[in-house]
Amino acid sequence: MIARDIMTHRVYTTTPQATVQEVAQLLSRERISGVPVINSEGKLIGIVTEADIIAKATSNDLRVKDIMSSEVIVVDEETPVSEIAQLLTSKKIKRVPVVHDGRVVGIVSRADIVDAVAQGHLTIRQW
Repeated sequence: MIARDIMTHRVYTTTPQATVQEVAQLLSRERISGVPVINSEGKLIGIVTEADIIAKATSNDLRVKDIMSSEVIVVDEETPVSEIAQLLTSKKIKRVPVVHDGRVVGIVSRADIVDAVAQGHLTIRQW
């Protein structure tokens, strides 16, 4: 099984100029815990998560660019799910963007892997 098989295709994104409040509203409304940050050309430049908001949002006038993580671990559509599971575990992250030519085409979260197990599409084994 590969990333394409389990990734969430509808990915919410934000821009570096968005306010922290705007991204917090997006996370709350969509019941997600993080979003990729893209530039004006649609290229991935970072990620912002609930943890970033909690740890770094010290004032109301901050922008996403002020709190986002710019070093993002990514995978491509052909990455085996077992490799993704290892990445999530070893890097202690909850999601990984799936990119093609620098553009986000999906996202795989821990929940996506658990869903695949629950539906019987993926067998739990030693990663």
